[in-house]
Amino acid sequence: MSSGAAEVVRLLTVNGATLAVAESLTGGLVAAEITSVPGASKVFRGSVTAYATALKRELLDVDATLLAERGAVDPQVAAQMAAGVRKALGADWGIATTGVAGPDAQDGQDVGTVFVAVDGPAGPGSLSAGGGKVERLRLNGDRAEIRMESVRSVLALLLTELVGEQTGNERAQDTERNGGF
Repeated sequence: MSSGAAEVVRLLTVNGATLAVAESLTGGLVAAEITSVPGASKVFRGSVTAYATALKRELLDVDATLLAERGAVDPQVAAQMAAGVRKALGADWGIATTGVAGPDAQDGQDVGTVFVAVDGPAGPGSLSAGGGKVERLRLNGDRAEIRMESVRSVLALLLTELVGEQTGNERAQDTERNGGF
């Protein structure tokens, strides 16, 4: 269990929020990391490991034209995977990983090219992605190292959003306590 996963579970629990995960190159490692945390069942809805490109379209509602034109290793694909799993599994937050762990390039992308994404609630007082946030990674190392760094990175991206959400909520509560100023 990583400290990142433990902090994700803690913040989701504090906020009464839920999480769903869409994975490609990580093959279930993100879900395994989250579920290794005691109490994860309070916040973790589930995951979809859409390793095959067709499953990204069929299960996560990723645009077929986008997949045909750009392939599965693309920032918009990552964003649509996160949004798709969030919707499909009825979660407040969705995260996704897609990329090339090796040994060979894929869809014209070099080994180590990874996109991680988060999709969360939007609304008044929310500092979250609200439609999605994607980060491009250029990772070095062997297949296992690339996959594990992808797990760490997607959890770090979600943590950034959750901390922003927490800060926004605390600011709103403080404003109410101080007469709206």
